[in-house]
Amino acid sequence: MDARPVLKVAVVACMDARLDLHAALGLELGDCHTIRNAGGVVTDDVIRSLTISQRALGTRSVILVHHTGCGLETITEDFRIELEEEVGQRPAWAVEAFRDVDQDVRQSMQRVRTSPFLLHADDVRGFVFDVTTGLLREIDPAV
Repeated sequence: MDARPVLKVAVVACMDARLDLHAALGLELGDCHTIRNAGGVVTDDVIRSLTISQRALGTRSVILVHHTGCGLETITEDFRIELEEEVGQRPAWAVEAFRDVDQDVRQSMQRVRTSPFLLHADDVRGFVFDVTTGLLREIDPAV
């Protein structure tokens, strides 16, 4: 099987175990690249992965999937301070906690669209997966 996704799509999503991305998006193995982390946050490392996915492996569309009941809605940036107190060093990364999942999807869409490293940054769609109903809701980036 080729490493190039059949549908030329890269998906960025939360690592939450309740989220079956392939089922939710109607995708099969080999259809897309999948990048997951806590919250589905578009970090520098996600931009790195998307850039490789696009420029070296031919993807053209980016789909962002966040979800209801995300753990990042319940913690704060104080988590970093707690880590520093426990291990003696504060992490360089941000927690990226949020309170409004729709707005967080919009922020992620904006980060993808404005990255100078990504191609076709206008082909970005964002969704919220409802962990109770299993349904996806598309987010309007302009609201």
